[in-house]
Amino acid sequence: MINRKIALGRLETALERSRVVLLSGPRQCGKTTLARELLSEESINYFDLEDPVSLARLEEPLTALQRLEGLVVINEIQRRPNLFPVLRVLADRKSLPARFLILGSASGNLLRQSSESLAGRVEHIQLSGFSLQELGEEEEDILWRRGGFPLSYLARSETDSMAWRKAFTQTLLERDLPLWGVRVPAIVLHRFWMILAHYHGQTWNAAEPARALGVSQTATRHYLDLLTDSFMIRQLQPWHANLKKRQVKARKIYIRDSGILHYLLGIDTQKSLLSHPKLGVSWEGFAIEQTLAVKPHDEAYFWATHQGAEIDLVLRRGDKLFGVEFKRADAPRITPSIRIALEDLGLEKISVIYPGSRRFLLSENVEVIPLRQLGAEG
Repeated sequence: MINRKIALGRLETALERSRVVLLSGPRQCGKTTLARELLSEESINYFDLEDPVSLARLEEPLTALQRLEGLVVINEIQRRPNLFPVLRVLADRKSLPARFLILGSASGNLLRQSSESLAGRVEHIQLSGFSLQELGEEEEDILWRRGGFPLSYLARSETDSMAWRKAFTQTLLERDLPLWGVRVPAIVLHRFWMILAHYHGQTWNAAEPARALGVSQTATRHYLDLLTDSFMIRQLQPWHANLKKRQVKARKIYIRDSGILHYLLGIDTQKSLLSHPKLGVSWEGFAIEQTLAVKPHDEAYFWATHQGAEIDLVLRRGDKLFGVEFKRADAPRITPSIRIALEDLGLEKISVIYPGSRRFLLSENVEVIPLRQLGAEG
């Protein structure tokens, strides 16, 4: 069993200071396992909303929950959004006999429900699959190839890992999304998802997928939001600076889990990965997810101009901006884009992430950092 002490520590800290904690993330990423570290599923305080017994116990939710003390866990909260107003009432009690940990696998509607009903009462933590920081630097290649979903990463063979990813995507499209109220045919979403794999690391253009699927651009934007809400897609928004230069305004699209990306592209071995045309953007997307998992930030963007200058990540931390550039190269150098971004955006620092092993400075505010050393980076 992989020790997820970093995620567990964040969760315990949040529960000490907040009345309600929302732990969100994709299906099968380890949310339930993490919650069980804090409370046994055999406890009367544990509710799994995919379990008929738990659903029956919550037929009268206020009656069932108001008598409980200590930690209360409610898993798959998106199945019963009507619980949010009840949780608000319980969180407002002066004596506060219980604190609530709620787990959810859909982001958009779930966060809107919680923010509206539990404003000022809920702290949100997002969990993804395994990270390099949790596994150790020697696991970089297998984590990149298989992705971070526990059952994919821990599979006995590459064949078993690929089979799990295939089954996962089918289950998400054919069972989970319909249960969340999605009415788009699974085969259409699967074709769209495969199209997105070829857009990985590129700016989004709704027209081309719409033509390929024979649907409207509005429909493809809806499909994109559905996969984003289920934590499968990252839409990286552009940063707009007050400049005279024409800046790119379209968002960038990434498949968040590298293993799912490789399944969609038919990449099943390390050899096929290293010879694939998407090798560079696959590593870039993997590195972006690892970076966002460990670098503190309030918001993440990318920046690009129509003249060709760009920076892969712009991280806002308070009133300061930090840049991150990803280079799958043996010895990264300062590029014109890095110089332009430092000057035009007023960045405090740029970190250049690469797959090597040596950390070094390119200038006073540009540092080259191995991906595997990001866990030690502030």
